[in-house]
Amino acid sequence: MSDALKRLFDLLSSGLALVLLSPLLLGIAMAIKLDTRGPVLFRQQRIGRGQKPFRVLKFRTMVDRDPDAIDQHSEQVVSEGEDPRITRVGRFLRATSLDELPQLWNIFRGDMSVVGPRPVLPEQVEVVPRQFMIRFEVRPGLTGLAQVRGRRTLGWLQQLEADAQYILRRGVVYDLWLILRTVYVVATGRGVYGTPGQNWRAYRDSLQQDGDRDDR
Repeated sequence: MSDALKRLFDLLSSGLALVLLSPLLLGIAMAIKLDTRGPVLFRQQRIGRGQKPFRVLKFRTMVDRDPDAIDQHSEQVVSEGEDPRITRVGRFLRATSLDELPQLWNIFRGDMSVVGPRPVLPEQVEVVPRQFMIRFEVRPGLTGLAQVRGRRTLGWLQQLEADAQYILRRGVVYDLWLILRTVYVVATGRGVYGTPGQNWRAYRDSLQQDGDRDDR
């Protein structure tokens, strides 16, 4: 799929979805407001195409905190729905992936695409091996190959490998297949939460431990 055709699809599909889903978006916003104090949307810096930073949008699912004040290097991983940081409405939004819907605006703006590697945190870029930097050659996506393969149940390197494979295989038919597959994955609720031992922080710690052994 050419960049121009992909961008046209992103623009039309996200614009149409924003219009059609506006009652649902409004209802979710009201539920969040009635449930806990704080903003409806959670804005956080992520890294996109060409390693350009942008602010990703999500419905807030956790107790209100300043995103810029969160130390991602030491932040505890959300590994299950009963985490006390997650709000009542937030548990439902995470389980159904409805918290991701505001990213339709990111897609409409051109920060993201419907299909592509998920946008990463600035801190995560530090632990992306060189062979997987290809993932930054395209816009990050609302869904992608890693999401249909297992989302957060995949290890960090498995996610990156899936991202790289998508870059090499992307096309109209492949993107449409991933979109349809995403509907099934979301409907079954698979992979919403991962295990702490498989995430990027665990991989970073393993690299540091290997470095410490090499220094001995």
